[in-house]
Amino acid sequence: MAIMLCYEGRLSLYCFLGGMASLLVFYGAEAFLHEESIWTKVALSVGYYIALNVIIRIRYNPRDYQIAVRAAFLGTVLSAGIVVVLYAQEQYKSFGIYATLMALFHYTEYLGIAICNPKTLSPDSFILNHSIHYGLAAAASWIEYFVEVHYFPEMKTYKSVWIAGLLLCLAGESLRKVAMITASKNFSHIVQFERHNEHELVTHGVYGWMRHPSYVGWFYWSIGTQITLANPVCCVIYAIASWKFFHDRILMEEITLLNFFGEEYIQYQERVPSGLPYISGFRVEP
Repeated sequence: MAIMLCYEGRLSLYCFLGGMASLLVFYGAEAFLHEESIWTKVALSVGYYIALNVIIRIRYNPRDYQIAVRAAFLGTVLSAGIVVVLYAQEQYKSFGIYATLMALFHYTEYLGIAICNPKTLSPDSFILNHSIHYGLAAAASWIEYFVEVHYFPEMKTYKSVWIAGLLLCLAGESLRKVAMITASKNFSHIVQFERHNEHELVTHGVYGWMRHPSYVGWFYWSIGTQITLANPVCCVIYAIASWKFFHDRILMEEITLLNFFGEEYIQYQERVPSGLPYISGFRVEP
């Protein structure tokens, strides 16, 4: 993979793995230092993460630093999620699964763009700063989770719920990444309003089953995160908010695609559904 990746992609991968190495520090404290206290092992892992950030800050220029620090952070979050799953009390384990899913999603968003369309790559490709609404939604899910853990801890202990959420997230994530790779240079995190020479209408692979597989994958992934957390309130809110977001996004994007491809896209609309429930996209009146 390293050979296929551009410089920024390789940088992100090395730093992501560097962040994940905090897990080795955690286990190494027990194996080599014979340290059994979990809090001492956590402290050593945190110390490693701080040292890693100092090295990254010294080693890289400002632009590369923005990539490296995000990748290292996500690798560390993934490692922390694994530790929570393995060592935390039963009612907290689902949050570890959630943290791992979040870290994988955001890192592979960047890695996917690095593979399929590196010209559009930027620190924003991690989509950690997707929008204020995205951040508020995440915060709301954390608040609900810990409130319910406090008052109704048994809600968070059903493994069948964790597994259902995990499987939905993995299915959604896989569909989105396959869509990114299939679209290749035609995929971007930002809706394009100007057609470039390399733009072409992709209708093969998963795009032969649905017009917007990347949005379909993200939609079900977002709901899956709340099922994983066993958050009944946010599960409903996420479903409604995600549907509204993708309804508006698809509407805007299809206006652009109709301008780009005209009759070719109209015929594609007639053959292939959008992929999301009750979203038909923008239709040209006959």
